[in-house]
Amino acid sequence: MNLYVGNLSLDVVASDLEELFGQSGTVKSAVVIRDKFSGESRGFGFVEMGSQEDGQSAIEKLDGQELKGKKIAVNKAKPRTEGRDKRGGGRRSSSGSGGGGGGYRRF
Repeated sequence: MNLYVGNLSLDVVASDLEELFGQSGTVKSAVVIRDKFSGESRGFGFVEMGSQEDGQSAIEKLDGQELKGKKIAVNKAKPRTEGRDKRGGGRRSSSGSGGGGGGYRRF
């Protein structure tokens, strides 16, 4: 079972999650999501538990627990959506066009 772990302190690392969630069962993997430019924690991560039972036990035991000074939120992770727009969030004009064209300067 894949779990979402939110409200993480910025100094939490994957080994902290492995240690904490290991108390509830087998941990297959743990990751803290980091900003791709600054490398700083984004305040959430994911833990993959060995079984559904281990995952459910972790949710019941750890949701609301304190980890490094913050109460964490633990939920079943939602599956990634494949149809996500990967173009990024650019601003568009109301007409939907991409903007003005080039050309030579006229005098």
